Amino acid sequence: MNKKFNMQQKSGRGAAQEMRCSLGFVYIFSYYLLQFCGHTWIFSNMTARFLSFGFDALAGTFYFVGVMMSLCQLLSVLELFHIADGIEECQLFPRLVQVVERNFLLFLIISQEEFQSKTVVCVLFYLWNILHLVRYPYQLMCLISTPSFNMLWARYTLTIPVYILSVITEGISILQVLPYYESQGTNSVCVPFPYLLLAYLPVLAAGSGLTVRILLRERSQALDSWNRKTKQG
Repeated sequence: MNKKFNMQQKSGRGAAQEMRCSLGFVYIFSYYLLQFCGHTWIFSNMTARFLSFGFDALAGTFYFVGVMMSLCQLLSVLELFHIADGIEECQLFPRLVQVVERNFLLFLIISQEEFQSKTVVCVLFYLWNILHLVRYPYQLMCLISTPSFNMLWARYTLTIPVYILSVITEGISILQVLPYYESQGTNSVCVPFPYLLLAYLPVLAAGSGLTVRILLRERSQALDSWNRKTKQG
């Protein structure tokens, strides 16, 4: 009787575990797909406007895609919980740095109406979207099949120089917004903010430097793993 009860209990636990795994798969697949669709829409919209209106389209970038970009960046905070819960296999530090720096730039600097029409905003959005449009298809493919070597190479090689360019652009954005906050010196709330932005620059450089180092190590491990599988096959 006890054996039968224990077998039923183990069977129930196995079914519950399988259901949790299935729900986790559906959730993470839906998340990656939603982010991919969102960034694809942003990239397509920006490109279509640029091809139609040329450089005149740059000033209206935030007006047309800012809401979608803000939504996608807010959703990216969930990725920190994905890594912490083990849903996504990735190192937490580089993802934390990227999520924090992008949301910081987006909601504290680019959200300023006087800054939204600057060309650097369009450049920054393009670089962010390139990173996401490389990463999310790779993550989706990892869930359902084995990614091709080209996808793996783009995920672990192309993203590194693009990420470095995005960090440089973020630094330029901070330097360009400083005069605006300095002109608000009569506002007691804004007085210390330029100093906080200046203090953030070395933090951004240090965090991104460590992130690049981790990304290079991940690239080496991923390519070595691919080479071993190729030799075994």
